[in-house]
Amino acid sequence: MTFPVQRMRRLRRTEPLRALVRETALNPGDFLYPLFLCPGQGIRRAVTSMPGVFNLSIDEAVREAEEAASLGLGGLLLFGLPDSKDEQGTGAWSDDGIVQQGLRALKQSAAAKKLVLIADVCLCEYTSHGHCGLIVPTADGHDVDNDPTLDLLARTAVSLARAGADVVAPSDMMDGRVAAIRKALDSADRTHTPILSYASKFASAFYGPFREAADSAPQFGDRKTYQMDGANLREALLEIELDLAEGADMILMKPAMPYLDVVHAARRRFGVPIGAYQVSGEYSMLHAAFEKGWLDRDRAILESLLGIRRAGADFIVTYFAKDAAKLL
Repeated sequence: MTFPVQRMRRLRRTEPLRALVRETALNPGDFLYPLFLCPGQGIRRAVTSMPGVFNLSIDEAVREAEEAASLGLGGLLLFGLPDSKDEQGTGAWSDDGIVQQGLRALKQSAAAKKLVLIADVCLCEYTSHGHCGLIVPTADGHDVDNDPTLDLLARTAVSLARAGADVVAPSDMMDGRVAAIRKALDSADRTHTPILSYASKFASAFYGPFREAADSAPQFGDRKTYQMDGANLREALLEIELDLAEGADMILMKPAMPYLDVVHAARRRFGVPIGAYQVSGEYSMLHAAFEKGWLDRDRAILESLLGIRRAGADFIVTYFAKDAAKLL
């Protein structure tokens, strides 16, 4: 059939009709809300490049978690800002590390128990040099030493699981990290702890504001020797395949908006749960447009998230999680 017999606008005439035939839906339970934990009491320190985002002391993080639970969010993704840093990132796996303390406090909150607590596994927030692993000198300067870093990542994952993390999420992009973490978790009687692997994490300009929020900017060089080249789709799928073979239970793609083709390709190829991270730069540039009056805030928030879901993401890490839940 062709026009005038076939008229596509028939099913767009009213909101109930549009809702009836809508192919993709957003629900608050699809969203994971990132929190940045810092030492102290009663602290809500604004991240200047990310309006509405704060470094939170643990007591304030518990309040945020309770609000997140009341809104029906799916869970929290936890990052830490330690008291001090060193070359090995010791605070990442310390039993009294900031995220470990936060996990124990959140597990005491009845409301927070409704949320999945996911702990980021990386060293960059805890190392004095800001890189995601141990640094070794090279002929060209410095590089991250892959294999010795695996033990530290594994120790971090075990420490976080023991503190109460429901899921551990390695974001470092070291080769072999998933296998090392799975082996360490199993040896520590944490066979039930899932691994959400940042399986395709691209070296992206869109991480800029996060570096302020997590105080994790590299002190020299960049992360292009371990994070992925943004030009490579086939390589991203191979990264995912390798992480799944090593024992990853779920995968996370980062960033989201510039890499929706990667999300879609992964969804078509792999049968595991897939998440996408709407990263700090995506969030901040939308906020900049809101402040200029260039975009309708509410519509743009939901449309940006709907596009990620339509591409194939089962869940979305987003700083808009609370805002989107309220709009829905």
